[in-house]
Amino acid sequence: MDAATLVGSLAALATTTSFVPQAWKVIRTRDTAALSARMYALRTLAILLWLTYGLLLGQWPLIVTNGICLALSGFILAMKLLPRRQRDAVAEALDPAP
Repeated sequence: MDAATLVGSLAALATTTSFVPQAWKVIRTRDTAALSARMYALRTLAILLWLTYGLLLGQWPLIVTNGICLALSGFILAMKLLPRRQRDAVAEALDPAP
């Protein structure tokens, strides 16, 4: 594995896993008050564009990484935008013990 591939792989891993702690915190606490809906909307759009770019190029590393990031970022954004009752229901379904 060359240096560029190693750095790219590490960057993809770090980017993808960076959303997991925030998503898990939202599920556990059911609290999204401190999150910026505009930032997550823009971030989700950016990831969607990167995914589209990867699809147009046929680049599987971009497609897989950004597909996972889109799911996680989209989940966080949806939880931010959902009314409290629905957000609690989703979180309860994913983690019954708050």
